[in-house]
Amino acid sequence: MKLLIAGIALFLIVETNARWINFPIEAIQGHDMWRAYNDMREANTIDADKYFHARGNADAASRGEGGKWAAEVISNGREWVQEKMGHGAEDSAADQRANEHGRNGGDPNVFRPAGHRTPCSSESHED
Repeated sequence: MKLLIAGIALFLIVETNARWINFPIEAIQGHDMWRAYNDMREANTIDADKYFHARGNADAASRGEGGKWAAEVISNGREWVQEKMGHGAEDSAADQRANEHGRNGGDPNVFRPAGHRTPCSSESHED
């Protein structure tokens, strides 16, 4: 019985550590946020920015906890800078809702403007 409990404890410790080893790797693979920003600039579609906020966060978060953390840090930093530069608090709050939606696994397409098809989607990019 003690051997079984020791084996289970060892398994849990190794599994937990194995996940955290990937954290920094997932965090530095944050090109998802940059790609979404570039795609937004290329699309140049009115009212599409929330889609790209959600998509960049969703793509980064799909890499794991490190990607999700990086997306949150980048998004919060960007919104902080935007507010300091005088952009509206309402727009910043809406951006943050889209960011959180994407980070938490929501479908970015709910933010896609009606009748508009953006040239890039998260499914079209290979890593």
